Amino acid sequence: MTRPEELTLGQRPAGRTLMTADWLLAYDGEGHRLVPRGELVVEGGEVIFAGRRFDGEVARRIDFGAALISPGLIDLDALSDIDTYVLVHDNQPGWAKGRIWPRSYVERGPYEMYSPEELAFQKKFAFGLSLLNGVTSAAPIASLYYREWGETAAEFDAAADAAGDLGLRVFLSPAYRSGGMVLEAPGKIVPDFDEARGLAGLDDAIAFIERQHGRHGGLVNGMLAPDRVETCTLEVLQRTMAAARDLDCRVRLHMAQGKLELDTMHKLHGVSGPRWMGDHGLLSERLITPHGTHASLDDLKLYAENGVSIAHSPLVSARMGSTLNSFASCRKLGINIGMATDTAPQDMLMNLLMGLVGCRISEKASDAVLSKDLYDAATLGGAKALGRTDIGRLAAGTKADIAIFRLDDPYMTPTVDPITTLVLGGSGKVTQAVFVDGRLSMFEGKLAGFDILAARERAQQQFEGLIAKYPDRSFEHPPVSEIFAPSYPILN
Repeated sequence: MTRPEELTLGQRPAGRTLMTADWLLAYDGEGHRLVPRGELVVEGGEVIFAGRRFDGEVARRIDFGAALISPGLIDLDALSDIDTYVLVHDNQPGWAKGRIWPRSYVERGPYEMYSPEELAFQKKFAFGLSLLNGVTSAAPIASLYYREWGETAAEFDAAADAAGDLGLRVFLSPAYRSGGMVLEAPGKIVPDFDEARGLAGLDDAIAFIERQHGRHGGLVNGMLAPDRVETCTLEVLQRTMAAARDLDCRVRLHMAQGKLELDTMHKLHGVSGPRWMGDHGLLSERLITPHGTHASLDDLKLYAENGVSIAHSPLVSARMGSTLNSFASCRKLGINIGMATDTAPQDMLMNLLMGLVGCRISEKASDAVLSKDLYDAATLGGAKALGRTDIGRLAAGTKADIAIFRLDDPYMTPTVDPITTLVLGGSGKVTQAVFVDGRLSMFEGKLAGFDILAARERAQQQFEGLIAKYPDRSFEHPPVSEIFAPSYPILN
């Protein structure tokens, strides 16, 4: 019997490796099935067996003990920067706290608030945190508020290499937009467009996908990422969906996610974002839409009719007072739902609990949704949204993308069923090991060639440097001490 710690971090074990634990979550062609003391056999980057007993020869056997061997989690809106949204959690209103560019900042000229090195670092740091939390496939998302305009191909070339170095499957390209929201006066927010920049950003994203798709043994995959529906012109979105067909990739577009967006879309186009997209034939199974919290029943029916997937990130929505209405209702309509983190902490298990609680509150029914429904969304739903059948499940022929979750954590006592236990009491901290494409990418909090503890210190310093620049892009440019107040007065 090989001990898990005998494996080499960052490498695939040579030959066939049999893994067992108290529980295995295997896929039988119809859905996930729990297998007590089941066995998973991996060779190279592929699963060759997932079930009760494997009769063939293996190079090694590894017993993870009181744990669940699970398909790796899929994050459709994975935080890939050092989250600034946490700053407005207790500092309101957002327009006064640097979340919306004031006209004075726009006229003076927006600038990049991070250096190229800092932009590359934050992606790698975030990718590492995804692995620590049991995520094996991630579609990165970062804020554009502190950017000059959109994301750059150079930082995403670095991101692709970071994914390859760390061993994370990613779906990505630089985010672009043809407009932004500008604060003219307290509470008066208007869109400001520059379509040429949006089209140029789309061209850069297409070139990135053509250059990077398939690299690092298939870990790098293309996905087009226009920013938000209210910051994109019709031509940019029409060309985006056409490019997605040509490139055979998915498109992620934030839509139906807030009151400001809804009001802006009605002012610009007279209808909601989903209705506007539908009226122009731009809704399809290629489209993934975070967050859906402000979608009407008509909007949701459009999603269902056109195969649109929702990327559900309940933690960030609930923190700001909204929720998907509701997870259960969307599923009844036939909408595919995948899961996402979007914000710090990058804890998918925490989001599964928040999604379950939010749905039951919305439906006012304790049986409206079950733990397995959220777990399906974080695995099978995410895979479907990405157009993949080889991830999000463990069966012969699928990718060896695996997360091992410990079930003997004392803070999670008592253990019920492994899925219920993880959803109700788990957190990313119980992730013991992660394999991506058969490679051991994370083990007991350690990553290959990347010191996450040292990176955390650097990330904090980088975050504090960004905060120091907030007066430049905050209304009337007050000092930081007035923009972000401490929870309690500081005693001097």
